[in-house]
Amino acid sequence: MIIDGKKVAEELRAKIKSDINKLTGNQKPGLTVILIGEDAASQIYVKNKERFANEVGINSTVIRFESSISEEDLKNEIRKLNNDNNVHGILVQLPLPKHINQRDIIETIDPKKDVDGFHPINVGNLSSGNDALVPCTPLGCYYLIKKAVPNLSGLNAVVIGRSNINGKPMTQLLLKENCTVTIVHSKTKNIEEICCRADLIIAAVGIPKMVKSNWIKKDAVIIDVGINRIEVDGKNKIVGDVDFDEVQNKVKAITPVPGGVGPMTIACLLENTLKAFNKISGNAPQ
Repeated sequence: MIIDGKKVAEELRAKIKSDINKLTGNQKPGLTVILIGEDAASQIYVKNKERFANEVGINSTVIRFESSISEEDLKNEIRKLNNDNNVHGILVQLPLPKHINQRDIIETIDPKKDVDGFHPINVGNLSSGNDALVPCTPLGCYYLIKKAVPNLSGLNAVVIGRSNINGKPMTQLLLKENCTVTIVHSKTKNIEEICCRADLIIAAVGIPKMVKSNWIKKDAVIIDVGINRIEVDGKNKIVGDVDFDEVQNKVKAITPVPGGVGPMTIACLLENTLKAFNKISGNAPQ
């Protein structure tokens, strides 16, 4: 089974649109994205976020700054958004210029409006099993996993990669579902051996086709978060962290790259924006 991330993202966006249409009162969820500099990939991401936000009925604004903006000026802009009642979600597009401290910027965002789920308060709430705004990519992975395996209780899961954006929050979501979770990383010994015992593998390391068929047991479920550009016969090709062609006939389910996790990330950002709106507005959870 190939898990179609585009289709699942479409279904989630349709649900968000329906929930927004049911809202009473004049106010709609508002998302503001801050984009600094001219990073080409960031420009594309932000354009897609804006398009899909408008499609579901979220008021979307993009504020652009030169890469020379000072850290203090950026913090002041964020503080203004924290105090703006029409803004329910704030996202600062990463990566930031080298002279700006990423952690300090994330900590300036009001945790209730932190739709990326990176603020230490949201991270702590997720780790404690409390309600939290969850980082969009692992949340998207979680929904894709549930499509393939509705009941995760007791499964052995291996998360490849320990980043704050993917690996760590993914682990917390799987623990909440009663999985037995192992995180492997660049310093782990016998990674292949550990992966071979996994019912579920989430690969998020950024190494093209790292996970081979002999790393995977039959009928495992594979979620591939990697987006890597490689050259094949003189042409650029996007591939994941898993060798898709080699493993797809061995597994129970797998996400393709592209068209797997990617579309879910933006859909989950929109869901987080609606969730933040409901919480700030005092609406019942959707």
